[in-house]
Amino acid sequence: MGTPESFLRVGVIGCGNIVEQYLRTLPHLSRVRLVAAADLDPARAEQVAARVPGARALTVDELIADPDVDLVLNLTIPAAHHDIALRAIAAGKHVYGEKPLADTVEHAVDVLAAAKAAGVTVGAAPDTVLGPGIQTARRAVDDGLIGRPISATATMATAGHERWHPNPDFYYQPGGGPLLDMGPYYVTALVSLLGPVTSVVGAASRLRDERVIGSGARAGERIPVAVDTHVTGVLVHASGALSTITMSFDTVASAASRIEIHGESGSLIVPDPNQFDGETRLKVLGDEEWRVLEQFAGYVGAERGIGLEDLAMEGASLRASGALAFHVLEVMESLLESAHSGRAIAIESTCERPAPVPLTRIA
Repeated sequence: MGTPESFLRVGVIGCGNIVEQYLRTLPHLSRVRLVAAADLDPARAEQVAARVPGARALTVDELIADPDVDLVLNLTIPAAHHDIALRAIAAGKHVYGEKPLADTVEHAVDVLAAAKAAGVTVGAAPDTVLGPGIQTARRAVDDGLIGRPISATATMATAGHERWHPNPDFYYQPGGGPLLDMGPYYVTALVSLLGPVTSVVGAASRLRDERVIGSGARAGERIPVAVDTHVTGVLVHASGALSTITMSFDTVASAASRIEIHGESGSLIVPDPNQFDGETRLKVLGDEEWRVLEQFAGYVGAERGIGLEDLAMEGASLRASGALAFHVLEVMESLLESAHSGRAIAIESTCERPAPVPLTRIA
């Protein structure tokens, strides 16, 4: 899609907290340029545009219609992902969005169908799996360092984002919760490591119906909770491996908030999938100690937004693809469906394991 002589012109819609992480990355990407910013709060768009030479602050309508924007970077809240993506696609633009791909599988079907009809590409976070942390673990699995993979555990346990986020309402509305918010990092990593999922069994609970904002101008304000805040379950991979997953906003702390992969002859401790870096540790049957693997795969120095560079280079075959994000969303939605129905749910979609990332240093 991009060449060394050209670059992908990006317009960002949604200039909230997460945009800061993208602004740290975009100046270092050779095939991507941020050219416009829009937000329902014009002042926030102006603040972003002022920090990027040549970027313009626009309204959402203006950005979507702008012929100088090739791709819309959709950083809106989950409930708006579907609408913004469809509008951008209708304007002939590629879309790369924050996770999840949409707030429901039904909405995600609309997005991918529209993109296919329009001949544009859809990509989606998380792109943390492209960093050397997860990619080194992926290479270890592919190279047979643990033998045939048998099982995995994936745990994320916190007390809830309202303790630090000044406007946490969307975390506790449909499209949010620990599974839809943090689950994409863990499920995407599990699919990258072990392949697609064929069925799930889940259980879920909700500790309380209100949360108290802990920081910012709204500190002390109570907000309603409309989602499950503790979700656990088992993913059955097409490879035969079984992954046990726990995502919780109801836990004070956990020493095991990580992924572990277990094979016939060894085990891996995988770095935090919400980060690009970190140690991958290996213990082979008979070893007394864990050893840290040298990083030998992934985008070194990457931060959020590296998926845009991958999209510019790879186009429709990008690694942080809409197809992968759709499969991950269906897995998560099916876990919640299983939790409330009490039965196993078959996963209808599938996807290719994303191609591994060779060791590549970001300029």
